[in-house]
Amino acid sequence: MKAWLPLALGMLAIVVGAVWTLQGLGYLSGSVMTDDRTWAVVGPIVALVGLILVAVGLRVRRRGQAGNGPAGD
Repeated sequence: MKAWLPLALGMLAIVVGAVWTLQGLGYLSGSVMTDDRTWAVVGPIVALVGLILVAVGLRVRRRGQAGNGPAGD
């Protein structure tokens, strides 16, 4: 798996989770999800999954760069 995929999905999940949390708490209006406490619970869970995906992506990226040194090492 390429490193950019979990990084991109993780960042997207963090943003979506934050928006859902703010909508569930009533800070963002104009949606069916506004003031629905379900989204105030689901949002942070999605954001946490996003953080895990970003950590995995960074770890994969770092591991891939470690093997790209000069041929004499």
